[in-house]
Amino acid sequence: MAGEEGVTLESLRKKMADFARERDWDQFHSPRNLLLALVGEVGELSEIFQWKGEVPKGLLDWKEDEKEHLGEELSDVLLYLVRLSDICGVDLGRAALRKLELNALKYPVHLCKGSSRKHTHYSQANEDSDTSAPEGI
Repeated sequence: MAGEEGVTLESLRKKMADFARERDWDQFHSPRNLLLALVGEVGELSEIFQWKGEVPKGLLDWKEDEKEHLGEELSDVLLYLVRLSDICGVDLGRAALRKLELNALKYPVHLCKGSSRKHTHYSQANEDSDTSAPEGI
């Protein structure tokens, strides 16, 4: 698997299922247990950034071993998330694409480009400005 190009969520899902099955770990992989493990891994990921202040994109001033450790913790989070979605019967790829579509509706480019405001700001601004406009415009 190392060096594999274009790894998909589906290939990760299958590998995680095989990994757990070979070790007879399915019995421990309840949604609750996987979620708690995922939260623990997010905590470990957070520790890497704790007390560093704002970190620049690309982590240019980080040592290679720090970046490698970051990659390991990011991978732990991803693998638990993939496994949790599999155990819950959720197609994570489809769910993520659907969420992107929903976010595109919540955050229309013409209203939110360059802004970090929450979607409720845009929906409220729309409601305020649309009060006199006919429906459908």
